[in-house]
Amino acid sequence: MCVINYVLCRHVSVIYIVLFTKPFHEKIMIQLRTYTFLNSLQPQLASYMAATCRGYLPVAGEASLWIEIAPGMEINRITDVAQKSTDVKPAVQVVERAFGILEVHAERQDSVLEAGRQILSYLNMTENMRQKPAIKTNEIITGVNDHQAMLINRTRKGNMLLGGQTLFILEVQPAGYAMIAANEAEKATPLSLVDIQPIGAFGRLYLAGTDSEIQEAQKAAISVLEQIAGEV
Repeated sequence: MCVINYVLCRHVSVIYIVLFTKPFHEKIMIQLRTYTFLNSLQPQLASYMAATCRGYLPVAGEASLWIEIAPGMEINRITDVAQKSTDVKPAVQVVERAFGILEVHAERQDSVLEAGRQILSYLNMTENMRQKPAIKTNEIITGVNDHQAMLINRTRKGNMLLGGQTLFILEVQPAGYAMIAANEAEKATPLSLVDIQPIGAFGRLYLAGTDSEIQEAQKAAISVLEQIAGEV
């Protein structure tokens, strides 16, 4: 600021050089909102991703890494780092002003882990500097009414919710953590993945099944989120 004031007094036109060149020498402050590794994509989640993503389609059994940062534009550089470090393929890249989200996957777990290490190195961060997930909604609805099932089915992109089934609804912040919750729930028990929304202010997950299946799915989803270390 002192430099700018001095230059302004001497020559007004020079101030434009100072203002427009200075930001490029400053390091952008990045917030690591989500950093979560899925060691083996489960069949329903992999199929859901393949049906909804705009990038390279993943298949069941592949390893996957989800990263969410703020501000969003820097996710372009994160994608560049990941692609040039190993043979991972991106399925999702979303760039918003507030947040940016990237998913990369590969058949080999070590390829995905190496991409993650290179990204963290670029950010000068550790994994535990990510934001810790906060569970905002965690509820089970038994014996879903046919009409409510119809309402949910109109916007769902996964399996159909049937009347009489039990429904588990999870809401988590940041949004990207909904993916590992879904994956671990599917590992734990047979269920039906109705919908998942891993992008936005909050992540949402809808799972359906029998009472016992959904109770097990709930335990698995909550357990994995609670075990994730990070900053509050």
